[in-house]
Amino acid sequence: MWVIFKKEIRSFLGSFIAYIVIGVFLLLTGLFLWMIKGNNIFDLGVASLQVMFEVAPFILIFLVSAITMRSISEEKRLGTLEILTTKPIHDVQIIVGKFLASVTLILIAIVPTLFYYYAIYNLASPVGNIDTGATMGSYIGLILLAACYASVGMFSSSLTDNQIVALITSMLLNFFFFGVLGMLGDISWLTNIGKSLEWFGLEFHYDSISRGVIDTRDVIYFLGFIFVFLGLTKIVFESRKW
Repeated sequence: MWVIFKKEIRSFLGSFIAYIVIGVFLLLTGLFLWMIKGNNIFDLGVASLQVMFEVAPFILIFLVSAITMRSISEEKRLGTLEILTTKPIHDVQIIVGKFLASVTLILIAIVPTLFYYYAIYNLASPVGNIDTGATMGSYIGLILLAACYASVGMFSSSLTDNQIVALITSMLLNFFFFGVLGMLGDISWLTNIGKSLEWFGLEFHYDSISRGVIDTRDVIYFLGFIFVFLGLTKIVFESRKW
C-alpha cells in the first residue's frame, strides 16, 4: 500500500496538476475571504473564517475531482493496470494507497490556509477574539468532506478510462451528495421526507461539525460514506476479473 502511496505522491508532485490545484484553492478561498466585496471579513466585520468554510466545499468539488480523475482511469488508458495488478499487491492496497495519496495532496492544499487563521487572530479586536473551537471543528469537517469527495472521485475514476468523463461524473455525484440533498430540507412541500433525505447529505454533517462540537454520529457518517464508495470502487476494480 505504501509503495502505491509513494508512487502516487511522486506522480502528483511531479506534475503541474498538484501545484495548479493548490494554487487555485488558495487563490479562490483567499479572494472570497479577503477581497470579494460584500462577503469579505472587512465588510462583514467579524473575525471568522466562516466565509472560507462556506465556499471551500464547492471549490473542492471541482479540485478533488480533478485530483482523483486520473487515479484509476489513467492506469486503464495506459494499460498499466494489468501490470500493477500482477505485482504482489492486493486490490484493496492499491485502492487505499491511491485514496490516501489523494487525501494527502488535499491536506497540503488546506494547511496553508492556517495563515488566514493566524492573520485574523491578530487582526481581531481584541487580539485573539476568534472562535477557535468552531474554526478547528470546521477544519476537521472540511478534511472529512474532502476525503468523502476523494472516495467518490476514486469510484468515478474506476468506471471509465476517460479522465474527462471521470471528472464530470465525480463532480455531479459530489454536488448531488453535498448540494442537492442539502437543499431538499428547505423545500416546504417535501416536509418530513425532505428533512430525512437532508440527513443523508454531506452538507448536514459538515455544518454540524463546523459548529465546533465533534459529534461521533457525524464522524461515523463520514467514515461510513468513505467506506461505501471505496467498497464500490473495489467492486468495479475487481470486475476486470469477471
